[in-house]
Amino acid sequence: MKTLLEIAHSQYGVTEEKGKLHNPTIVNYFKEIGHQWVSNDETAWCSAFMNWIALKAGKKKSGKLNARSWLTVGRKVTKPIQGDVVVLWRDQKRSWKGHVGLFINYSEDKKHIYVLGGNQNNQVNIKRYPAYRLLGFRRLTNT
Repeated sequence: MKTLLEIAHSQYGVTEEKGKLHNPTIVNYFKEIGHQWVSNDETAWCSAFMNWIALKAGKKKSGKLNARSWLTVGRKVTKPIQGDVVVLWRDQKRSWKGHVGLFINYSEDKKHIYVLGGNQNNQVNIKRYPAYRLLGFRRLTNT
């Protein structure tokens, strides 16, 4: 079975369609994880992508579409390795909003975290986030 990183990398560059069209690959992430009601790529999809990756890798999933739901999946780790789940806050630390993806690495000065995830500027890619937005790291276990 492929790893979380291998599966995520296989989707690198998948991008939302502009306008009224919707990328069927993104819509399929929702369908395969049991959220058939989603029919567009406008719905926030970072957690859907993470759930899809976990499903394909045979790992535990949150089953939910909110990023912070990943804070209870797998086991908490303080020293992440590449491929661990990283959960970040969005807007405000106390907000319900967040972002989830796979940990790639810290910047050399540890002020940023590189994340491989979905819905990062509307696509699957690696993006840098401020480390102060970290809520936690999780290591997924098998289903």
